[in-house]
Amino acid sequence: MFAAFDTRTGKVYARTEVRKRQVEFIEFLSQLEQELPIGKTRVYLVMDNLKMHKGKQIQAWLATHPRFVCHFVPVHCSWMNQVEQWFSILQRKRLRISDFSSLDHLAERLMAFVAEWNVQAHPFNWSSKSIAKVMAKCEAQSLDNHVDNAPQTIKLNVR
Repeated sequence: MFAAFDTRTGKVYARTEVRKRQVEFIEFLSQLEQELPIGKTRVYLVMDNLKMHKGKQIQAWLATHPRFVCHFVPVHCSWMNQVEQWFSILQRKRLRISDFSSLDHLAERLMAFVAEWNVQAHPFNWSSKSIAKVMAKCEAQSLDNHVDNAPQTIKLNVR
């Protein structure tokens, strides 16, 4: 499953795939391109340092889609990416008992959870202490404080 968590609203954008390669990730990015409001001139993607997120095909796609800007969390800091918190909730609420008859059944259940989540979507409220920890760990280029206040931007945490 590929998922992006909108840090302002808590909405989750998701897609299930059998494989997790650059080709499938580009399909997910293309889905985001279609689903996100065109008025959002910047889309900040916060991701981990997987090779798949930095490959040549991804770089080529990003070069033709300049509103997408990537930021990578430091190694061993997945806790800084809010979509990881959402995946933890998904795992606790839907994946404890793995009673799926097929991959299609699993994909259906995952997307049903996304739909249920989005009905009552909410952002995660980090405390000032947790925000201070995150900011202390970020690279200087990732410290773009105006992102959360800029009206024409959206910040998505991606996995």
